[in-house]
Amino acid sequence: MSVVAHNPIMPGFYPDPSVCAVGGDYYLVNSTFSYFPGLPVMHSRDLAHWEQIGNVMDRESQLPLAGAGHSQGLFAPTIRWHEGVFYVICTNVSYGGTYVVTAENPEGPWSEPYYLEGADGIDPSLFFDRDGKCYYIGTHPNPAGCRYDGDWYIWIQELDIGSMKLVGERKDVWNGAMRDIIWPEGPHLYQKDGYYYILHAEGGTGPDHAVAVCRSRSVWGPYENNFCNPILTHRHLGRDYPVKYVGHGDMIKTPAGEWYMVMLAVRPREGYTTMGRETFLAKVIWEEGWPVVNPGVGMLTQEVEIDLPKWDPGKEKGSFTCRSGFRNCVPGSDREYDFTKIGRLGDEFLFLRNPEEGMYRLAEGEGLYLKYGAATLKGLENPSYIGIRQQHHGFESAVCMEAGELAGGHRAGLALVQSNEYSLRLEVSAGKAEVILCEKGLDHVVGETAAEPGETTVFLRVDGLKATLGLKESGRERVVAGDVDIRALSTETAGGFVGCTVGMYAIADGKSAVTDGEAAEEICFRRFSYKAL
Repeated sequence: MSVVAHNPIMPGFYPDPSVCAVGGDYYLVNSTFSYFPGLPVMHSRDLAHWEQIGNVMDRESQLPLAGAGHSQGLFAPTIRWHEGVFYVICTNVSYGGTYVVTAENPEGPWSEPYYLEGADGIDPSLFFDRDGKCYYIGTHPNPAGCRYDGDWYIWIQELDIGSMKLVGERKDVWNGAMRDIIWPEGPHLYQKDGYYYILHAEGGTGPDHAVAVCRSRSVWGPYENNFCNPILTHRHLGRDYPVKYVGHGDMIKTPAGEWYMVMLAVRPREGYTTMGRETFLAKVIWEEGWPVVNPGVGMLTQEVEIDLPKWDPGKEKGSFTCRSGFRNCVPGSDREYDFTKIGRLGDEFLFLRNPEEGMYRLAEGEGLYLKYGAATLKGLENPSYIGIRQQHHGFESAVCMEAGELAGGHRAGLALVQSNEYSLRLEVSAGKAEVILCEKGLDHVVGETAAEPGETTVFLRVDGLKATLGLKESGRERVVAGDVDIRALSTETAGGFVGCTVGMYAIADGKSAVTDGEAAEEICFRRFSYKAL
């Protein structure tokens, strides 16, 4: 009996995947950069269907992000399990550096961070050897001095997990499969048939991204290059191939002995990527002591047949999805959030940096009340913004809000956010609705109309690289701006490592959100929806 996984298995902004297997359960984490909470924890039993069971970094004490840019914060986590304990190692490039957190239950709670002194660089991983020793593997600049941008090395050192300290000698063991390669990154250690293997990415996380592998009889090396490197890349398929930037892989073995790899890739439209890097899956076999990805094909496929029974988190009573009363939506699904009936936001909701205490509240029978924030989406503060990941090239998102509560300079609405410098917003204020495209931090009004007080539904419809925004009143649509070009919200134009999110926000035109200790005004959002088109 088998199941078919459809790529990407995590559509939307789910970069830098890491996966571990615990018996018949599989757990996966991804980078989140400056979004809070950090590092979503995904669970599956068939590698095809996934559910979110929480977030690793869900407390401000774990994850300080003040002032972090969109592509700063948390880089490239790794998840591992050893003797009943889950470990996640990651780097907060904005605060504290590399750290480890632990949990006995992957649903949480996760510990406070153990910051690792001497763990310079990024993209850390852990490897537990058969003798019980734990090894740290990561990347850092060439200690002899970088000859060029991206001249980095992969290094290894023993980690004492009792004291959470690096101990003993550290050694640079590898700097990439190709001559003068750039950015060897995302290294993971495995042991199989007497060899230690380092699986890593190189070539940068853009068009030249690739997965490569080396091996040694000793964890300390010397490591030998695989003659067939890179073992996976799409850089040779041309700029118009529909799946690009393939790299940053991690592998697991099923109880039946089959191997699979997760990795990131993008699906651009006309050369532009708005959803960011997504998580894909491929099958792996071993030939002559080396891994071969998707044998006979040599590239990612739309479907992957997996020798596991189908598992549906929406129907299995033991799943987190069922046990939590469907609190979280599964990746790639349509969403209808009725805030008048929700007592707690699902774990898929995201904030920019650390949300202010009391920024929002849920009131049964009324909706989600969001404070008018002093910070706009264009700064590096904590705006009053609550969003979810864009998951499809074509989608419609809508929010129903009480526009009659708007007064003075207060504004609220719906936003598609790439970064603080690039966004598309429909803002409703007293008597007016404006569509604003922000490029390089500068706002451009691309459409406006009069808006009546009372309950208003604002919608955003995206079709590839075009967007239509407007109002829905009495069952009718009123377009405020149509065919808005959103190529500016792509990785290729805006840069960085993130994909777009879409969500609700409220602004007080730079005025303080709290005055003399009293809560500022709020706006009530009744419903929020996201639907693939």
